[in-house]
Amino acid sequence: MLILTINAGSSSLRLGLFEPFGDGVAKLTEAHHQDIDAHTPLLLADFIASVDAAEITLIAHRVVHGGVLLTAPCLIDVVVEAEIERLAVLAPLHNPLALTWIRLARDLLGEQVPQVAVFDTAFYRSLPEVAATYALPRELCRRHAIRRYGFHGIAHRAMWDRWRQIRPEIKDGGRVISVQLGSGCSIAAIDRGVPVDTSMGFSPLEGLVMATRCGDLDPAVMTYLQRQAGLGAEELEQVLNKQSGLLGVSGDSGDMRVLLNSDSADAQLAVNLYCYRVRKYIGAYLAVLGGVDAILFGGGVGENSPQVRAKILQAMEWLGLEVDTDGNQHSPGREAVISTASSKIEVWLIPVDEASVLAREALTLG
Repeated sequence: MLILTINAGSSSLRLGLFEPFGDGVAKLTEAHHQDIDAHTPLLLADFIASVDAAEITLIAHRVVHGGVLLTAPCLIDVVVEAEIERLAVLAPLHNPLALTWIRLARDLLGEQVPQVAVFDTAFYRSLPEVAATYALPRELCRRHAIRRYGFHGIAHRAMWDRWRQIRPEIKDGGRVISVQLGSGCSIAAIDRGVPVDTSMGFSPLEGLVMATRCGDLDPAVMTYLQRQAGLGAEELEQVLNKQSGLLGVSGDSGDMRVLLNSDSADAQLAVNLYCYRVRKYIGAYLAVLGGVDAILFGGGVGENSPQVRAKILQAMEWLGLEVDTDGNQHSPGREAVISTASSKIEVWLIPVDEASVLAREALTLG
C-alpha cells in the first residue's frame, strides 16, 4: 500500500509517496517543483511512473479553502468536489489548481483509488469568535458566510507537531508563534495546541506581504480604484493577488532571492516592508498570547533566508529574545535553533513537512 500526496501551491508542486509504518507513515520519495506558472500534467505522470502504479491505493491532496462545511479531512466525492469549486472565488490561486490535480489523479490512477482532501482552513475551525469575526453587519456575514477562516493550517500544524517532539517537557507545547514564509505568507498564534489567531482571513489575501499578494489593505483603496481607475472586480482581483506584494512594490520580482541581491531602492523597500509586517504581527501575537515560549520559522523564505530572519528579529532583546547571529547565518534549510542559550524565547527553523500530515490524515480515512 502506497499513499500519494499532492500539494499544489500558488507557484509550486510537491509530490510524495508514503507507506504505513507503525502508528504513522514513512516517506519513501518526494519531488518538489518550483516556479510553476501553469498546470503541467507530465509532472504527476512521471512521478507515478517511477513506481508500480497499482501499489498506490490512496491519494491525499492539500486543499486551501474548505469554508464552513469542509472542516475536517474527507473522502472526495461529487459533493465535496462541487464545494471546493464553489469556494474557488475565495482562493483563486489555489482551489482551482487543487481541482485540476484531483481530476488528473483520477484520470491517471482510476476512480477506484480513494482521494482525500485535507483542508488548510480546518486547523482554524475552533478559532475564537473574537478573532474570527469582522466588524461588518452580522446578518450580512451570516448570509454570505463572511468570517476569518485562516490558511496555511497544514503548514502551521506541521511546525507545531515538530515543536512538540523537540520540547516534549513543555506542558501542552506552551505558547508558540509560527511563521510560514514563502510565495504565500502567514503567521499563527497557538496556545497549547489551539490556534487563537492567524494573519490570513476570509481569503489567503489578508495579512503579511507576500510574493504577489498585498496582504493587509484599507478596503477603501479598492472602492477608490473602482471609481478613479475604472477597475472592475476581476481586474482588482488580478492586481491584489498577482501584481502586488514584493512584485508590486519592487516593480521587478516577487522572488525574495532576487530582491535581496538587488541595489534598487524599490527592491530594498519591498524587503523591508515584508519584514516589518512580520515584526508587527509578532508584536500583536505576543500581546494575544501574553508571551511565548518559541517562535518557529518555516517555508521557503523562512527556512532559507538568514537575512530576512535577521531583519524580522532585530532589536528584540527587550523581550528577552536573543538571536545567535552565527547560528542564524549558517543554518539555512535545515532544522536548527537560532536563539542563544540564554534567550528567554526560543527561535527555531523547522522545515515544513506538510506531506506527512497529508499522508497521516489520509490513512485515517483510507
